[in-house]
Amino acid sequence: MNAAGRLALYGAGLAVAFGGAFGLAGVLVPDSLVEAWSGQSGMSDHGEGADEMTAQRSGGMDHPADGGPPPAGIRAASDPAYPVGTEVVLAADHMPGMDGAKATISGAFDTTAYSVTYTPTTGGDPVTGHRWVVHEELEAPGPAPLADGTAVVLRAEHAAGMQSAAATIESSTDETVYMVDLEVDGMRMTNHKWVVESEIRPAR
Repeated sequence: MNAAGRLALYGAGLAVAFGGAFGLAGVLVPDSLVEAWSGQSGMSDHGEGADEMTAQRSGGMDHPADGGPPPAGIRAASDPAYPVGTEVVLAADHMPGMDGAKATISGAFDTTAYSVTYTPTTGGDPVTGHRWVVHEELEAPGPAPLADGTAVVLRAEHAAGMQSAAATIESSTDETVYMVDLEVDGMRMTNHKWVVESEIRPAR
């Protein structure tokens, strides 16, 4: 057999071998499985997956699962509308899934609560209108209530970058403030801080 004939035969053999391998791969790993895996892992669109993660973080989902005990010096409410253990429905929108969520009161307190804007110590854009921080979570605040526009330093640890962050008071309320246990988007949270009385509805 001449050289041209041998090359032709070799090429035909390669085509058969690669065709068989491709067919076998289709049997072992079906296209439908690859598409499903790509969708779940976010590999089909990196930008879309990154936006989703950012939305969860900026929506407050970096809050700790256990908010811990109330701050030192805060006074328990003597006659709260919703005593500890009461089942309630939340009307707050502090994070996705919170409005309309069922919750259980885990603490009720008499204090001043503030909406604040702060710059996280971890970097990034300022967080505007964070609700709520209580008077006892401010560094050396003096008498309550503080005026709108007052510059303060936070001692709260509701989210990453909040402890020791510089902040500005946006507004305040003297409503009873509550810690609550709830489940938001599949995440169980205990002693979540804070919800004020106007953001709570009786459970039906």
